[in-house]
Amino acid sequence: MSLISLARRGRVVAVVAGALLLVPVLAEARPGGGKGFGSRGTRTDSAPAPTNTAPTGAQPFQRSAAPTPSPSMAGPAAAGAAAQAARPSLARNLMMGVGAGLLGAGLFGLLSGSGFFSGLASLAGIFGFLLQIALIGGLIFLAMRFFRRRSEPQLATAGGPMSREASQPQQNPRMSAMGGLGGGAPRTASKPVEITLAGEDFSSFERLLGEVNTAYSNENQQVLREKLTPEMAGYFADDIAENAAKGLVDRVSDVKLLQGDLSEAWREDDFEYATVAMRFSLINALTERATGRIVEGNATVPQEVTEHWTFVRSRGGDWKLSGIQQAA
Repeated sequence: MSLISLARRGRVVAVVAGALLLVPVLAEARPGGGKGFGSRGTRTDSAPAPTNTAPTGAQPFQRSAAPTPSPSMAGPAAAGAAAQAARPSLARNLMMGVGAGLLGAGLFGLLSGSGFFSGLASLAGIFGFLLQIALIGGLIFLAMRFFRRRSEPQLATAGGPMSREASQPQQNPRMSAMGGLGGGAPRTASKPVEITLAGEDFSSFERLLGEVNTAYSNENQQVLREKLTPEMAGYFADDIAENAAKGLVDRVSDVKLLQGDLSEAWREDDFEYATVAMRFSLINALTERATGRIVEGNATVPQEVTEHWTFVRSRGGDWKLSGIQQAA
């Protein structure tokens, strides 16, 4: 093989490698796939307070059934902030589209034996590049429309009025209360009231961490419906169904809480909320159902994760998981 052929093949490999950088990587394994989804009542759009476990706070929810205030109701400042938050995503999508088009044109030029940008040297090349941009833009529009529709249904909640305040917090060997936690049901208009939690509450949070991961690994949706809000149970069911359609199963084991503390706790009408920052270890592997081959993760080596879990309960009810957010 000549040196020219080797050089040409090397350039093709480089272009293909560059194109792969623009393709989103596989989603992380474990419940939620390393993303933020769910609700924190009226505090869904506000970031949880920083804690020792997660001093940088939490990332915003990527999927939530909680309604977002309209610009007319939220005021000019909120509308401007929402527009500013949307710009980076739009710019990123446009840059990815342009980059993909350039790489596609360059790859065509290399494979045809011409230079890297020869694919743009002709009128046909320019039209081909513009067509790629139009197709990518159309796909982005359809994806945004799809996820916007999915976010329209609101969280269905139930429960009677609260009968008592939470008791004075007690120190927990694994979790310590460090402030108030915010939240509220989308239907309420009352002002959230900060509350304190008892030691058994923190024990419930730690227990739910293990129970939710175990039920997700076993694909036990009955248990998930008992431990999660209807919104969260729906998201987990979607993830399980998506894995099943691909012939995959997400296995989770050996979940151990390493550190945790309270970020916020509050009451809204008939519901109490608590957001807890938790750093925990787990063994997690996304595997093929038929062969057991590991597609992602590791079946023997534990990984550490820091997440914010938000819990909600009604009067006389048990705590349920209502949201997961990744550490910022």
